[in-house]
Amino acid sequence: MARATKPFDGDYDYLVVGAGSAGCVVANRLSADPSRRVLLLEAGGADNWIWFHIPVGYLFAIGNPRADWMFKTTPQPGLNGRALAYPRGKVLGGSSAINAMITMRGQAEDYDGWRDLGLPGWGWSDVLPVFREIENHFLGDSDVHGAAGEWRVEPPRVRWDILDAVRDAAEQIGIPKTPDFNTGSNEGSGYFHVNQKAGRRWSAATAFLKPVMKRQNLRVETGVLVESLLIENRRVKGLVFRQNGQRFSVSANAEIILCAGAIGTPAILQRSGIGPAAVLEGSGVTPVVDLPGVGGNLQDHLQQRAIYKVSGAETLNQIYYSVYGKMKMGIDYALRRRGPLTMAPSQLGIFARSDAQRARPDIQFHVQPLSLDRFGEPLHRFPAITVAACNLRPTSRGHVRIASPDPDAAPVIDPNYLATEEDRHMAREAISLTRRLMQQPALSRFAPVEHVPGEAAAGKDLAGVAGDIGTTIFHPVGTAKMGRADDPAAVVDAALKVHGVEGLRVIDASVMPQITSGNTNTPTIMIAAKGAAMIRS
Repeated sequence: MARATKPFDGDYDYLVVGAGSAGCVVANRLSADPSRRVLLLEAGGADNWIWFHIPVGYLFAIGNPRADWMFKTTPQPGLNGRALAYPRGKVLGGSSAINAMITMRGQAEDYDGWRDLGLPGWGWSDVLPVFREIENHFLGDSDVHGAAGEWRVEPPRVRWDILDAVRDAAEQIGIPKTPDFNTGSNEGSGYFHVNQKAGRRWSAATAFLKPVMKRQNLRVETGVLVESLLIENRRVKGLVFRQNGQRFSVSANAEIILCAGAIGTPAILQRSGIGPAAVLEGSGVTPVVDLPGVGGNLQDHLQQRAIYKVSGAETLNQIYYSVYGKMKMGIDYALRRRGPLTMAPSQLGIFARSDAQRARPDIQFHVQPLSLDRFGEPLHRFPAITVAACNLRPTSRGHVRIASPDPDAAPVIDPNYLATEEDRHMAREAISLTRRLMQQPALSRFAPVEHVPGEAAAGKDLAGVAGDIGTTIFHPVGTAKMGRADDPAAVVDAALKVHGVEGLRVIDASVMPQITSGNTNTPTIMIAAKGAAMIRS
């Protein structure tokens, strides 16, 4: 990989900031034109640690400064004053190197909702061809899936009796089984399809960046911390960054594309003087472009994370603390690339309606054959499963703001969880539905006992219980939202160009005007492929 000992000669066409899920795709697509020179800048390091590639490595990567930015939220009133760890990937591939590997598009109505906000080209019929184009799906080419793309999708390579029983229990409360969540409707229960290849994590760096790293017109730099953009007469000309204790400036002949994610992108914009003027002035930054929406509209999926002790069932908790179990896991993985070392954090998904009057599912379950107090801490020593239910379309909105112009200073992240009565109602419904699910006859042989919230919830309103057990599912989006020019909260237009600034686009999860109804990584990959195609056209 090129290092900064080689000079930056300043005649790059495109500067891409962030080599996460979106940046890897954008760099791949833009450098496909050999006449264009592309510089990709990543703040993290290389993905040369074994736990970036063995799927269960998320247990060791999340909460580890080698892999994680280690952000925290502000104390959340809706969570009874608790502050949450807020993991974000700090490595080539970004959060796709440490995430759940779940491939989930969301629902067709999500994208039709974007289109109906005045964003042409973003309806379901518009984005489905892009999803198909990026995919290399184990189900093969069809009307809904593609088989020629880089984004590998495979079925899970491990099964658990206890999860089969949970799926049967879902059917007993009227939730049908489905073989595929990614057809435009994700209603039902099923096993998540995952971004893996032959039992190894398939990150955006593995899929999109590494195959093109030897292109002569693509330069990739790691350990780069962008200070700010260089703006003249409302046109972005270049940027300033730090690397290896040195300070560099580099210019772009065509465009700069911010792909630093829902936390990093608004922070760079704000440090550059693009954002709400009062916030910038309060942080010691001179406003250049007063764009009120920068850093606002933060949305995330808050999960109500219940834990149930079980009997007569094998879970990862017992295997992890057994010498024989560890040996068996290692041998199974080494010889067959199967078993628990291949597992995503959540194996089983359930998409349900909180009540029969809902037009489409509004609650998603992630069911895990393991339990722990929080990611980064050890598994429990008793057999248990985690049944986490989240509100798919929260109405609470938070923000991301810089604390100072110093890029080393952590941003202020306030998701504002459970700020609306609608979200508090949905949290109650999620907990109630979880309890109903776990009381079904299909699970009786495992004798599930609620451990969390358990006795601590006795006598409490369920919204208060949600405040005790609610936690992020790591899906921040929306902080540089797409919107029409007459939308005061919009940051970019339908072509992902920043309002009021020339030569600058944002292509990452921050542009989502409304969060998708499911895991957000694959939609981010789609946005990146679509955005890069817009630039090339």
